Amino acid sequence: MRLLIVKRPIEEVIMLKKVIWLTIFFAVLLWSAINPKDQFTWFLEVLPAIIGLIILAISYHKFRLTQLTYVLILIHCVILMIGGHYTYAEVPLFDTIAEWMGSERNNYDKVGHFAQGFIPAIIAREVFIRHNVVNGNWWRDFLTICFCLAFSAFYELIEWWVALLSGEDAEAFLGTQGYVWDTQSDMGLALLGAIIALITLSKWHDRQLEVI
Repeated sequence: MRLLIVKRPIEEVIMLKKVIWLTIFFAVLLWSAINPKDQFTWFLEVLPAIIGLIILAISYHKFRLTQLTYVLILIHCVILMIGGHYTYAEVPLFDTIAEWMGSERNNYDKVGHFAQGFIPAIIAREVFIRHNVVNGNWWRDFLTICFCLAFSAFYELIEWWVALLSGEDAEAFLGTQGYVWDTQSDMGLALLGAIIALITLSKWHDRQLEVI
């Protein structure tokens, strides 16, 4: 009886967090779908978030992630949806920031690529630890960084393939804005994001993994 009393509030808290997560996800998704700047770009940018939601739903009972990881995934989804609504080259806040800095380039896409390393780093770290993929903290961190770089490079390949298939329609999706080193800087930011995530969040992540 005592165990049931303790267990029930924990389950209620988990359910509440799940409802909040889904509410934020679908609220931002709905907002992003209303009169987006470019319908094709919206679809391309939001599709990974939807695929991610499906994967999380399928794996939830078999492989429930830490709360930290779920929050980071939600943040990444929101970044994608904002980019999909405005296109990465025309997010208003970053137009304003560009004006303040005397630049003509909207750098919201760089936020997205930093997150492309920062957030997958914690996802990969969690999978590596819980499945005992590799022994040793240094090897795990090294392989986590390698995974994030590979993920970033593969995304750049996807952008290239989309550009080849759709021609000018993919310009907003690519978001290079005339910057010749855009691809390299995107991958560099993903690398930086992965390293910073491991430095700043590993201990917090470890504490949450202890109670899984």
